[in-house]
Amino acid sequence: MTTTLVDGGMPHSRHNAKLAQRTASWKPGILPFVVPLVFLLVFSLWSYTPSDSPLAWVITICWALPVPGVLVSFQGFMLIRRRLRRAHLMTPPAPVDQDFLITLVPTIGRHDTYPALERSVLSYVEHLPEWFPYMRVDVLTEEGCEAAERIDALAATSPLIRVVTVPKAYETENGTRFKARANNYAHELRIEEGEALDHVWVLHMDDDTGVGPDTAASLAQFINRQRRATPEEVKHMAQGILTYPRENAVSKLTWFADAIRPADDIARFRAFTGLGTPAAGVHGELLVLRASIEAEIGWDFGPKEIVEDARLALTFCRIYPGRSDWFNGRCYGASPANAKDFIKQRERWAWGLVALCCNRKVPLRYRWFLTICVTSWILGPLQHVGTIIFVGWFIGNMNTSPVTQSVVILWSISFAYVIWAYWEGLRLNAIASANGKRKWWEPMAVLLMLPLFSLLEGIGGIKGLWKFVRREENKFVVIAKPA
Repeated sequence: MTTTLVDGGMPHSRHNAKLAQRTASWKPGILPFVVPLVFLLVFSLWSYTPSDSPLAWVITICWALPVPGVLVSFQGFMLIRRRLRRAHLMTPPAPVDQDFLITLVPTIGRHDTYPALERSVLSYVEHLPEWFPYMRVDVLTEEGCEAAERIDALAATSPLIRVVTVPKAYETENGTRFKARANNYAHELRIEEGEALDHVWVLHMDDDTGVGPDTAASLAQFINRQRRATPEEVKHMAQGILTYPRENAVSKLTWFADAIRPADDIARFRAFTGLGTPAAGVHGELLVLRASIEAEIGWDFGPKEIVEDARLALTFCRIYPGRSDWFNGRCYGASPANAKDFIKQRERWAWGLVALCCNRKVPLRYRWFLTICVTSWILGPLQHVGTIIFVGWFIGNMNTSPVTQSVVILWSISFAYVIWAYWEGLRLNAIASANGKRKWWEPMAVLLMLPLFSLLEGIGGIKGLWKFVRREENKFVVIAKPA
């Protein structure tokens, strides 16, 4: 194993061993949810004053809306605790010697995204072969991309790396664009090369997201488990956890704000994807799918699709209900470089997700939950008492209670979950970092900045909604990726 140095001078092999040890001993806590819940219940019940004003009805709707998502999320992290308690009963991970793994990494191929791409691709070459003796890394680029020479030079460093170039003239039958178009080209190429088989797995990764020793071991454990499963139990898709190591962050603010993302993976995504039906969607990194299943679904979703991963998940729900899973492996990404890029990223997600929620080609029974989650996300700033008090002051009505007292109980549950999510998400990101610990002041700083995070998320969400309402031409904005 190589002994290149990571930040702080720790040999890479020692860092990998410590990282694997930390991730193996982790489990989500309950107290970060229970303690705020008790405090919020006492405060909200004490301060409640009956009201039937228009503001009270708005508050009632906004505070009740997140509850389904929160209850599902609570189920998700309890399922993780249950699985970790039974971990000793699971078969230990072993090298996958019967299946072939293709790691697919689409990239826009700009110079400002190349450093993160190089970091990510080298991590696949370092960590995956130990568990996958039969594997390949496909770097998916566009013909004529500006960093083409650097990408070709990267591929020359290892026989495991192959560059797949999408011709400029390539068009799909439905006119799909952006990342989905590139993914569709790669899947058609696998069909042509005879790789669209049940024993071939495609690991989808973003070009700024690497893997570690725990990633490869957990993924191998999942794939080997499918060999022993009965036909009724076998899975075709699985999702892991996206984390953000401190070393990959340029901005402390966005690193704090992205604490919500690993928490979402161990809660909402764990519940739906882990129970077999990914109705909450999936994200495009650390998503593994049988090549034969991907060949059936494809990525040709049409020219307006900019959240191709979520659309794939809802299509999978319809064709293969009960056939997805979740695994306790992590990938290691990078938060946006600044608040402006953070908002741009959320704007694109909201734009695409709102369009998906309104897409009648997807049956309502598969998109209703996602619709609730997206609406709650966009209305997130209204979950905070400070925002409601400001609105009340602005309109001259300082009674900011909902219509019924039961709603303040729902609000307490929802807001306690938000506190838990950022608390545990920060812990996950710290565990994924070189030193493996949160600094003493970081949890309190994150909690104090919750209104700011909600505002940033809300601005991105509202801008995306506005672009959808105005029917602007779809754009797939790719922000610069920190090295």
